[in-house]
Amino acid sequence: MSNKIVKYKCEVCGYEYNESLGDKQGKIMGGTPFKDLPQGWKCPVCGADKDRFFEVIAPSL
Repeated sequence: MSNKIVKYKCEVCGYEYNESLGDKQGKIMGGTPFKDLPQGWKCPVCGADKDRFFEVIAPSL
């Protein structure tokens, strides 16, 4: 059984939020699921709202 890496990609600028890494700039700890990000969280690159992100699932190495 392979593990999968779940990321959320900004459709505006391409930034990827990786749940295992979090968002250092936004003071979001690693391990924070995307669904648990604060309501006002925005893309740290372009400022897009959370609803502008889509889920990307990739196999882990």
